[in-house]
Amino acid sequence: METNQRIVYKDVMSPVGLIRLIASGKGLMAVLWEGENYTGTKLPEAVPDDEDPILMQAGQQLKEYFAKERTVFSIPLDLKGTAFQLSVWNALLGIPYGSTKTYGALARQLGDIKAVRAVGGALNKNPVAIIVPCHRVVGASGKLVGFAGGLENKSILLDIENGHKMPTLF
Repeated sequence: METNQRIVYKDVMSPVGLIRLIASGKGLMAVLWEGENYTGTKLPEAVPDDEDPILMQAGQQLKEYFAKERTVFSIPLDLKGTAFQLSVWNALLGIPYGSTKTYGALARQLGDIKAVRAVGGALNKNPVAIIVPCHRVVGASGKLVGFAGGLENKSILLDIENGHKMPTLF
């Protein structure tokens, strides 16, 4: 990453709590859950900027998503990760709105059914939750498992996508 690159953030309220959007001039770099440890992202320190065009676009698209008016995001992304992590995150972008896929099916899609744990590890490191939809990955039985934002938030996101009435959390 360029050392002189300006990294900015904006906090937005959502049905899953306060989320922090982080962007570079190239694209959205992270969506952090309320209380999530910023240092876990391995991103440089960000400065607040409520007027950054990428952050404004991300905030607007998330608002539309939560209002069930958007099923696909078109925000430019600036993802940093290993080649394997990037391949997993790219595969997540192919899971359609309202659908789920198991960890095993995702590993199979990536060419190695034995990579289920590695897929789970990459999902755990997904810096752009919701937009890169790791919430759409479920356990082999269809049960909700393993989600950095918490299983309650995973359930809320899947309910939004499956047309259920969204609970009021704020």
